[in-house]
Amino acid sequence: MSQAASSFRPASKGAGITLCLLSLLLLLAGAPIGVFGDTPHPENSPAQADKQYVLLISIDGYRYDYSEKYGAANLTALGNAGVRAKALLPEFPTLTFPNHYSIATGLYPEHHGIVENSFWDPAFQATFKFTNPADAGDGRWWGGTPLWVLAEQQGMRTAAYFWVGTEASIQGVRPSYWYVYNSKITMDTQMDQVIAWLNLPKAQRPHLILLYLSKVDHEGHLHGPDAPETRDAVKEVDAALGHLFQRVHDTGLPVNIVVVSDHGMAQVTREIRFTTEEFEGAKFSAGTTQIDVHSQDPALIDKLYEHFLHKDAELAVYRKADLPPALHYGDNNRIGDLVLYAKSPVRLRYDTPGRQPSGKVEGMHGYDVARVPEMKGIFYAQGPAIRDKLVIEEFQNIDIYPFIARILGLQPGKIDGDASVLAPILKTSSKGRMRKHD
Repeated sequence: MSQAASSFRPASKGAGITLCLLSLLLLLAGAPIGVFGDTPHPENSPAQADKQYVLLISIDGYRYDYSEKYGAANLTALGNAGVRAKALLPEFPTLTFPNHYSIATGLYPEHHGIVENSFWDPAFQATFKFTNPADAGDGRWWGGTPLWVLAEQQGMRTAAYFWVGTEASIQGVRPSYWYVYNSKITMDTQMDQVIAWLNLPKAQRPHLILLYLSKVDHEGHLHGPDAPETRDAVKEVDAALGHLFQRVHDTGLPVNIVVVSDHGMAQVTREIRFTTEEFEGAKFSAGTTQIDVHSQDPALIDKLYEHFLHKDAELAVYRKADLPPALHYGDNNRIGDLVLYAKSPVRLRYDTPGRQPSGKVEGMHGYDVARVPEMKGIFYAQGPAIRDKLVIEEFQNIDIYPFIARILGLQPGKIDGDASVLAPILKTSSKGRMRKHD
């Protein structure tokens, strides 16, 4: 291992695997080797080739207290060796697509445009649905300059194994290596590919790698945050990451590992039910924690406001102009003219005539983190650019963008994130450079 390489040694160990052997194994298993952008990507520029590396890992739905609650030994060890935040504060609404893209762009959802998992766009006269691959891959929906676009524009290769936005051509750019989301792909396959990317020749090796893991969120929704199934998912992910951390260590490369989550999880207490007739005359998009109502008729918005204002004590009802400023949510035409959202961990249930109701859900997210602290996520970071053995206060996830850009020596444009928040956890000598490595 070079002196610049990571010094963390996790609880579980494993050996690296060569790129050729890995590719053969993945082909035999029937898994995709890689999905490339529309045009060939240039190699790392000479100015970028000798810089450090960042592996950014998101564990969807991993609540701020899960590591202690469920004994996640490897994540705890990573945080203890490097930097651990008391919590990571997600943006409103605390949903997967808005928050992954806020981490990636350093922008509030109102500024990057992915305002919910699904939403109506009055200008496009179309609905974005997170479950629709065509929308996920359509660059017109995605604002801002995500980290992989910033890096590629500045001559640095990137890679993503599932991350919100990486399937789309944003400003005409995709990562050098990326995958279309497939829930059947195993964590082992994902992590094997991470190591394969790090084993590429220097000119082709990505300096920013993004990895997304969904299992904890899935089990949290089905069974709730306190269920044994969620505990087992945390332990499974932690064990897999411990193995990955060791294999990254074994490459000898100066890799900075950053582990985050997009939001936490809360136990659902009850439901608030809605019907079609209540929204008559308006266009609306209904989620499990929020409903956005669009109409060009102010009188209709006023009527609906009065109707919903006293529907339930745990239902917040706002005209867009009156949304609380602390939410940083209102400066986008994709946000409803009238916004209804749950104040506490209740589920909003919309009854569609002729449609079978969805099954029971035990865990949910999407709530205002100031009201529901269970929405808080995690931040752990360790590597050659990062100081050792620090615990820091909670901070907003938009501040991660300038932190990673600084490690990689990239120059970001205008963002909502504040570079000064995480500057103290960087080693003062870190300027994105590394010693020569083949």
